[in-house]
Amino acid sequence: MVDTDLLIVGAGPAGLFGAYYAGFRGFRVTLVDSLPELGGQVSALYPEKEILDVGGFPMIKGRELVEQLVQQAASANPTYLLERTAVGLETDAATGVTMTLDDGATVTAKAVIITAGIGKFTPRALPAGDGWEGRGLVFFVPSFAEYAGREVVIVGGGDSAFDWAHSLQPIAKSVTLVHRRDAFRAHQATVDAVLAGPTEVVVNAEVTRILGDGRVEGVEISRKDGEVLTRPAQSVVAALGFVADLSAMKDWGLELDKRHIVVDSAMRTNLPRVFAAGDINEYPGKVRLIATGFGEVATAVNNAAVVIDPEAHVFPGHSSEGS
Repeated sequence: MVDTDLLIVGAGPAGLFGAYYAGFRGFRVTLVDSLPELGGQVSALYPEKEILDVGGFPMIKGRELVEQLVQQAASANPTYLLERTAVGLETDAATGVTMTLDDGATVTAKAVIITAGIGKFTPRALPAGDGWEGRGLVFFVPSFAEYAGREVVIVGGGDSAFDWAHSLQPIAKSVTLVHRRDAFRAHQATVDAVLAGPTEVVVNAEVTRILGDGRVEGVEISRKDGEVLTRPAQSVVAALGFVADLSAMKDWGLELDKRHIVVDSAMRTNLPRVFAAGDINEYPGKVRLIATGFGEVATAVNNAAVVIDPEAHVFPGHSSEGS
């Protein structure tokens, strides 16, 4: 059992900034995340992506942003419970909250902030990839260095597929991107950059077979017009998106708008002592940006402060004023 003042569910950018802010308010803070590393979706999906819309950073890579946030959060001396999924929540308006984790552990807190992004997520499977995971088939590209000199096939047409293709172009021996349609969901500037580069883009096609003896050595690509292509590959990246799972949260009694938690202007949910911030919440005019999540989680922490300590004030003063 872990006892804390503030429990944050989700250790992505919003959760990490919330940890720092909880420490600034003088609270003990614990973060729970189903992933094995800090940073949430940014670490899992976009570690090398150049992020351009975080205040104070003209450009910062996802990995570097997470590193800075972890360093900032360290001032709060947070407790991290990684590779744990929150499965049960009990709330008491007078005493606090109790959260049960999937390993049987429980966390008691005076308030909880949910910063779980899209919830627990798992990658969509590549039908032809059954049995190849760990033998050259991957779903994420957390580091580019290991792809130096390799022939890489990327399957997908979204931001992850094109971001990875664009980043791997100068590193890999060759990059082939395969998409089942001739229209893409990725940001147009990235699409244009990939189309103008050396990446071979095969549209209206699917990877129907992975070739190799023990490890990936190539792929078979079937086009809708019946043509079958083969391409050498030592790595296949299935960037087909992911499936979000909010099943546990749906059982907690939270008011949901489709797959988002409804909050008010103080980031309060309909449950006592429970707040939500970042991509997972919903309110009129909501804009899903990392920068927005930072402001929301600060708002949530400051409003939770009054719940944790009735003598506290919502506005703590400015951090620049010193102690």
